[in-house]
Amino acid sequence: MTAVPRRDAAEPPALARAAARLRAPVFAPGSVWLAGAGPGDPGLLTLHAAHALATADVVLHDALVPPEILDLAATPHLEPVGKRAGAMRTAQLRINQRLIALARQGRRVLRLKGGDPLVFGRGGEEALALVAADIPFRIVPGISAGIGGTAAAAIPLTHRSLARSVAFVTGHDQRGALPEGLDLAALAHGADVLVFYMALRQAAPIAAALLAAGRRADDGVAFLSDATTMRQRVTLATLATAASVAATLPRGAPTLIVVGPVVALREVLAPLLASAPMTAATDRAASPAPVVSSAPAVLFA
Repeated sequence: MTAVPRRDAAEPPALARAAARLRAPVFAPGSVWLAGAGPGDPGLLTLHAAHALATADVVLHDALVPPEILDLAATPHLEPVGKRAGAMRTAQLRINQRLIALARQGRRVLRLKGGDPLVFGRGGEEALALVAADIPFRIVPGISAGIGGTAAAAIPLTHRSLARSVAFVTGHDQRGALPEGLDLAALAHGADVLVFYMALRQAAPIAAALLAAGRRADDGVAFLSDATTMRQRVTLATLATAASVAATLPRGAPTLIVVGPVVALREVLAPLLASAPMTAATDRAASPAPVVSSAPAVLFA
């Protein structure tokens, strides 16, 4: 049997060579890219998003984009325009106006959002505003936290024997309260697995409503905080204990709530799951300068 040559686990040159074969699309001056930064791990950025960070003249970013990703930006012009339930917020109209104003100045504008820009990210609203202002734009999908976070926590969202459907649900409205009109009774029976975004403060009423609708009291619940990062924390409960467990968790970290039978698989999968995030150097002096070109740029040098 021929031995397989062993490769060093850390091979930046190999990664650079692979990326160098790709040609990135032009990020044109006067345009806006609406991009997802993924759930937190810099390694889960798409190559398009990484190219945008290396090329943009200005970055308008959400509060959920971690510093490890912002440090990859070549430009020093980083503008926080975050929204956190019950905390300081940037009005959506102001964000729309800022995107349009910067694009009209001939800037390459990156609107960087945690997760995916079109999954509870208001990317659709911003795209409509850009169309109304006749501003060219590109949408760069990202790995939504509900997908990337559960994978890093060793919780498969679907399984042929346990769950054949999944629903993604926002856990708060603009006031930080449970959204009016959210039909939790219908959701309780409409999907085997439920993933609630930013719902930690509403864990008690959510659990109560699901139980009242007939979900099992021993249905598995997982609270995923700072998913896919070095700060990731996974706390397990059941629907019967979810409210009391949620009350013990810190409120500052972005937290997903997963409800369903697949939560039980974590105990089996987690011990052997490799989930350490990619790390990034934070020396901004080493960052490449923005590239101004009318031709397709090499993605990485």
